[in-house]
Amino acid sequence: MAEARTARISLNDKDFELPVLTPTVGAECIDIRKLYGQGNVFTFDPGFTSTAACESAITYIDGDVGELWYRGYPIEQLAEKSHYLEVCYLLLNGELPSAEQMEKFEWLITHHTMVHEQLHYFFRGFRRDSHPMATLVGVVGAMSAFYHDSLDINDPHHREVASIRLIAKLPTLAAMAYKYSVGQPFVYPKNDLDYASNFLHMCFSVPAEPYHVDPALARAMDRIFTLHADHEQNASTSTVRLAGSSGANPFACIAAGIACLWGPAHGGANQAALEMLQEIGTVDRIPEYIKRAKDKDDPFRLMGFGHRVYKNFDPRAKIMKESADEVLDILGIENNPTLQVAKELERIALEDEYFVSKKLYPNVDFYSGIILSAMGFPTSMFTPIFALSRTVGWISQWKEMLGDPDSKIGRPRQLYIGSDRRDYLDVAKR
Repeated sequence: MAEARTARISLNDKDFELPVLTPTVGAECIDIRKLYGQGNVFTFDPGFTSTAACESAITYIDGDVGELWYRGYPIEQLAEKSHYLEVCYLLLNGELPSAEQMEKFEWLITHHTMVHEQLHYFFRGFRRDSHPMATLVGVVGAMSAFYHDSLDINDPHHREVASIRLIAKLPTLAAMAYKYSVGQPFVYPKNDLDYASNFLHMCFSVPAEPYHVDPALARAMDRIFTLHADHEQNASTSTVRLAGSSGANPFACIAAGIACLWGPAHGGANQAALEMLQEIGTVDRIPEYIKRAKDKDDPFRLMGFGHRVYKNFDPRAKIMKESADEVLDILGIENNPTLQVAKELERIALEDEYFVSKKLYPNVDFYSGIILSAMGFPTSMFTPIFALSRTVGWISQWKEMLGDPDSKIGRPRQLYIGSDRRDYLDVAKR
């Protein structure tokens, strides 16, 4: 067994020895939990970019190398050989399922996709032109008003039931949000379809004619779900954990995660990337925007390139590119100027010395936006699809937090820079 290591901090002529925690892989962590009690000081870390707020065995990221693991399995292997519901089981339970376990899990998910009929009325309370994320935040939060038998977070059975319901019903609710936004009737799920095919069916089928899901498109959709299933302690996951630390019910926690994901710097990145492509408009305008991107004095930024975590390449992007090429080959880009711009911009970014030297490779948001657009989804649906993909990651992190004996309610501290103590003056004396 390795000898325990410590870090020393000197402050006000006093030395403090702090334990150094060693992970399975990745950076070591200095345990500062007792620093405030012993030294009356906080640490200052805006954005918590240098702070580990929890222990987790779910997802590992090495941004320098460009690696993403779910429960130790590289994302490349899972995307190639597995499928989304198997990945869901892995994230939730820590191990890949046996054939029997997989069959049971898929049956449970498939047979819990319908939502309470009264939830339909919630959608009708929103304006028709509401963003699908606005309706999704509200309706997911409202699930706690319907599923009272899975609200006790201290009951393992309740937690399990809530987990199954959220994974099963989020595609249904996301599809309903889409249908409502375009003025079409809701489409009920079908138990003879797989998870991804069912979602496409609920989004694009209409009562007037039969709809057949293209297996290649379903596979691309499944990959999008898989690649977005979890991503360590990002903003929305941290939000779910923070909400969960208060004892909030699972539906409220997931609604909080969805609300956080809505931000353009987080889940809205693929929407922002496609809107940028639409702004460029045509291939002949690309040089102008490339020039603007290189100009430090120009506020314009190329969206969908580079990543704050991955310093070389986004491992998810390589996989997503394969799917994008396949989808575009099936659906064609000849008459779609936005997709033509995307392909040409990708080519330039991979060859231009400026982008290569700064490692501004196309990321997962760039390619997922292209795929979803080619499938026929409006940009407003990109983030809801991200949300339903990430739901299993949020639930897994939430369950892990509840099972952690060291977990406590989140309570970040601050560096106060306001006024010193002062006395109130009556308004006549001011």
